[in-house]
Formats: sequence, structure tokens, C-alpha cells
Amino acid sequence: MTDEISAAEASATPEASATPEAPATPEAPGAAVETAAPATPAAPAAPRTPAMEALDAAGIAYRPVQTQIARSAEESARFQDIPLGSLLRSILVRRAADDFFFVLVPGGRRFNWPKLRQLLGTNRLTLPTEEEAKAETGYVRGAITPFGARRPWPVIADATIMDREVVAIGGGARGLNVHLAPADLVRATGAQVVDITIPDEAAPAS
Repeated sequence: MTDEISAAEASATPEASATPEAPATPEAPGAAVETAAPATPAAPAAPRTPAMEALDAAGIAYRPVQTQIARSAEESARFQDIPLGSLLRSILVRRAADDFFFVLVPGGRRFNWPKLRQLLGTNRLTLPTEEEAKAETGYVRGAITPFGARRPWPVIADATIMDREVVAIGGGARGLNVHLAPADLVRATGAQVVDITIPDEAAPAS
């Protein structure tokens, strides 16, 4: 597998972002699901997922947002009425045969392989197949998230997320995201916050 991640791969998780940021104060755990506009036709009711159960168990305030399934990160962010940069993709990366970690990458950016290798002290980093990612996380492609994952792999979050008032990350089902404060995301996942991405020149500015 090559060391380059394609735009399609980078946009795959969560469902794929750009309107002025509309800060939404995360509600208490277990809050009623809101359907983001302009999702047309109306989105189905949000399922109860392991991700939401994990957030509730951790006492993390969040707001679940269910939309129709988007065809791109830009469309997903538009459905949720958030800037592209507030939408986080959870990318599972393999470091060794049975050693994985999540990288949280904002929309409009892609992670930098040299920086990642230097941070981890290894040159052997690859992306698992869709089947391998599901086996490790319990989630299908387009719904992968560190919350409630089958195995609690370490999390690396790009430093730019701390500039956002609210971020959106996969909620454990396609078309479902949870909105929460970046600091709460870091606290809940124990994420290492590092400058690990670069702008994706193919993506619109956010």
C-alpha cells in the first residue's frame, strides 16, 4: 500500500463541509436527536449506537445530528450547517500486524505521512482494508469513530481542531454525527493533539 491517501479515502469517514460556523452548545448526554437542515428528504430517526452509549457513559456533552447520507465531506458539512474544517474524519492506520491507531483529520486537510512517521518513530504505516477496519472498530466505512469502537486504539487529533468551537465526528452509523466541544473530544478519547496535517489543495477553503 502506498503512503499517499486519496481524496476519496480521506473523505470516507465520517460521512461526508461550507457555511459560516454556527456554534451549537452541546447538550447533555442522551439529548434528543436533531435533524440538520437542509437534509432533503428528511433524514430517518437516528439509531442508538455504541458511540452514543460510550459518550453517555463518559458523561460527555454532545448533540447527535442525523442527516441523509452524504456523497462527500463537503455535502455532509453542508447538511449539518457547519464549516468543512469542523467535520472530522476518523482514519484507522496500521502500525504493525495487531497495532492500530486513529487519526482525526479535519475536512479540507489530509494527514502528512512524514510527520506521522516521525511522531511514531516508524516508517511502516499502512491503511487497512475496509474489511479489516470493520473488524477492528466494529463500524462500517463511512461510520468509523473512536467512540465505542470494538478495540480502544490510541487517538491522534490534528492540532487545528482546537481552533474550532464545535467539531462533528462520526456517531457510529452512516449519516449520523455527534457535535461536541474539541476539548471534550480530546478528554473522552485521551487523544494526543499534534500538528499532523496539511491543507488538501483539492478541497474548498473553510
